[in-house]
Amino acid sequence: MTVRPPADAAAAEADNQQHVLDFLDSSSFGPAGGGKRIDTHASIVFLGADRALKIKRAVRLPFLDYSTLEKRKNACEEELKVNAGNAPQLYRRVVPITRNSDGDLEIGGSGTAVEWAVEMTRFDEKQSLDRIAASKTIDPSLATAVADAVLRSHDRAPRDDGKGWLASILPIIDRNTVKFRTVRGLDSAAIEQLDAASRGAVTTLQPLLRERAGQGFVRRCHGDLHLANVALVDGKPLLFDAIEFNPVIATTDILYDFAFTLMDLIHFNQSAAANAVFNGYLAQAGEKDFDGLRLLPLFLSMRAAIRAHVLFVKSEHAGESDAVWQEAKRYFDLAGRLIAPKPPILVAIGGLSGTGKSVLARGLAGLIEPPPGALIVRSDVVRKCLLGTSETTALPESAYQSDTTERVYAALSSTAQRVLIQGCSVALDAAYLQEAERTEIESLAATHSARFVGLFLTTDLATRLARIEQRKGDASDATRSVALKQETFAIGAVKWHMIDASGTPEQSLCNARVFLPLVPDQPRP
Repeated sequence: MTVRPPADAAAAEADNQQHVLDFLDSSSFGPAGGGKRIDTHASIVFLGADRALKIKRAVRLPFLDYSTLEKRKNACEEELKVNAGNAPQLYRRVVPITRNSDGDLEIGGSGTAVEWAVEMTRFDEKQSLDRIAASKTIDPSLATAVADAVLRSHDRAPRDDGKGWLASILPIIDRNTVKFRTVRGLDSAAIEQLDAASRGAVTTLQPLLRERAGQGFVRRCHGDLHLANVALVDGKPLLFDAIEFNPVIATTDILYDFAFTLMDLIHFNQSAAANAVFNGYLAQAGEKDFDGLRLLPLFLSMRAAIRAHVLFVKSEHAGESDAVWQEAKRYFDLAGRLIAPKPPILVAIGGLSGTGKSVLARGLAGLIEPPPGALIVRSDVVRKCLLGTSETTALPESAYQSDTTERVYAALSSTAQRVLIQGCSVALDAAYLQEAERTEIESLAATHSARFVGLFLTTDLATRLARIEQRKGDASDATRSVALKQETFAIGAVKWHMIDASGTPEQSLCNARVFLPLVPDQPRP
């Protein structure tokens, strides 16, 4: 049984804290001293020149309790603990705000502690990922680094039996629906449609959810991985502000944790970055996570609904602009789109070495329905994996004999089948120079009732040779001699769409995209 502090005690706590806030407002951390103050529903952050102090607001909410000094101290210590692995550069220590014998307040003094704060290293707020996403296209290298950071956080996250997580899924949907029904201006039919589709998905996916819990995929995660909680510090993405106040909220399937980042990238119209993060994560996580891809539409939609819920609540506060409500509405609309994904498609991208297959695959993958786009499976990487070498280790000619190549194409087909079954699109990046190879992959798509799009890239020999010679640190082992030898191959009749790839990557993408059903743009935040 939870014992609530009496109303007069809560008022006293708030009054005592207000003295601390007034003190910090006038210090070097506050506006009066050249600093900056940021207020949220649960915390107040004071930004100094190179440090920040984060105070837990003296409140008791349905999902957190900071109503006493002791609870706020414990919350500060827990915040330091849960963020230490992801962002040790940012989180310094828990520091007391003390009152000395003269009655004056001090930061980290030797007097009686009257408040507690998390002391952090200040970073440039313009380097938070939401700010970056709103201002420019996120480049592939940053997307890959974000995927690495999220995967590392999941690798070190402690495992859980998943019982609490499984019991929490429907209540999350319930709370969102209850809130949406109170929001003026929301279409009631859309609210009920989202609710019914979400509940239906949970029922259908319950066996898979339980199976993944038993396999160790439920862990104590970050819990709040939207883009505002990822920052570039010294050029590297750091995950910060993990949920500390309620471990139940943060203990989820790792794909649900990951889905928050993917969803927010989609919200910011960063479809290419979302797909690069998606592919980067799965490339390192390995095939063990492929069978969880069926959960992504539900997880992505739930994350969008949560952001909508939070922002609708924020929009009700005095002084908030209509822009907050509009952003909440965009998240709500996105939740409805994500819970009803379009059928997956299989895209095969063939052509001789140096025609630009891999570049085109990366350009197209994020544009393919359903979000976050197609999983890219590249024959060069598959071959290295089958032979137990790193992607950039050059293989001997014997690795390209027909028996090995048959194994590679069999692995491509096997992976494509697994991914399609999960409802996710797949882009196969391989030469497909044999008619039998092309026929086999077309048949695979037909077997799974998936739409098939075959693209075959063409360009002149000089262009191919120039591109091959420019490669560095790439998985392809193609050389000048390989390119010359390919000129003599009998490719046979190619029934796929022939794509002129002699121009820039952007021109090749423009030539190819007309043959694909593409993800619609989101309204800009």
